[in-house]
Amino acid sequence: METHANKCLQFNIIKECSVSKARTSFMVLPHYTVKTPVFMPVGTQGTLKGLLPEQLEALDCHIILGNTYHLGTRPGPELIKKAGGLHKFMGWNRALLTDSGGFQMVSLLSLAEITEEGVKFESPYGGSNCMLSPEESIHIQNAIGADIMMQLDDVVKTTTTGPRINWVDRCIEAHQNPETQNIFPIVQGGLDNELRIKCIKALMERDVNGFAIGGLSGGEAKTSFWRIVNLCTDYLPKDNPRYLMGVGFASDLVVCVALGIDMFDCVFPTRTARFGCGLTESGQINLKKQAYQCDYRPIEEHCDCSTCQRYTRAYLHSIVTVDTVACHLLTVHNISFQMRLMKSIQKSIEEDEFPEFVRDFMRKCFVNKEYPEWIVEALSAVNIHLDCS
Repeated sequence: METHANKCLQFNIIKECSVSKARTSFMVLPHYTVKTPVFMPVGTQGTLKGLLPEQLEALDCHIILGNTYHLGTRPGPELIKKAGGLHKFMGWNRALLTDSGGFQMVSLLSLAEITEEGVKFESPYGGSNCMLSPEESIHIQNAIGADIMMQLDDVVKTTTTGPRINWVDRCIEAHQNPETQNIFPIVQGGLDNELRIKCIKALMERDVNGFAIGGLSGGEAKTSFWRIVNLCTDYLPKDNPRYLMGVGFASDLVVCVALGIDMFDCVFPTRTARFGCGLTESGQINLKKQAYQCDYRPIEEHCDCSTCQRYTRAYLHSIVTVDTVACHLLTVHNISFQMRLMKSIQKSIEEDEFPEFVRDFMRKCFVNKEYPEWIVEALSAVNIHLDCS
């Protein structure tokens, strides 16, 4: 076991795949020890839609994500700080990561003006203007008290001007709780290899405990997506956690673990539950379809979540998108599915059977071995070859 400790994060590599770049580890954080590779469900405003914190614990979720922009707007950093931080405010006893608010530069671009000072927003909650600077982002995240905080970064301009490295330094300088909270800088550079490498080399000069890869999962071609991920993990240091932001589809998780990623987050499992869809090994199923009206099987036969143990597809079909309890039941299953997938990945790496796990997973996920070309290429790049015949 390799151990790397720095301030308030200890990264212990348990096992590395002998074939690919996959590895499993323990990431010791102030509030909880997180086993990786890990998927982090998104609780935008201090709550995971449809689930209570104790239910997340029962599902063996180690870490969740909160959104700095939304929490900073409602209920605001001063109220959260007075409550003792977001952990106490929302009743969550395990690890917490906060994004920087930078994603809203994309999702709320029509409401934002980006300058060297920061991002000027028109609040969607009332129309008032507010400035989110690197310093303000860290101020809010310090009040929230997350184990891992993200630097404020500019994800819009990076394809032409390169990352704003000075924003990283402003975030580090503004950080008030270095003994209890970690800052992860974000590797940017769009689909430009040289910009990505330049950014990584600059960020590695900073005293940080982990790195994130941003600016992907935004609609770019998958063949470009995996190549940038692979490039980044080639250059990022081995002895720090690597977090790929915004990725949550099961096949993407498996491929990116093979490419050397340790951490993931995405709204997909909870959002698709609200649209009446359940996740399975062979892909998601839309329970609104008439085909499930008389289907008395659980969402997944072998799933041990409370939804699959008690409710049928037929029952769920009758209430999805009509009754809020359906969102709750599907969210329980979908988060359980993601947690189970990551545990299976961890176990296969520990037993040095990860390539076999990948091949078995892909056979179940893609009928008749009709694998997307990008998946075949990505896995081949790390010496995992799928049987396409």
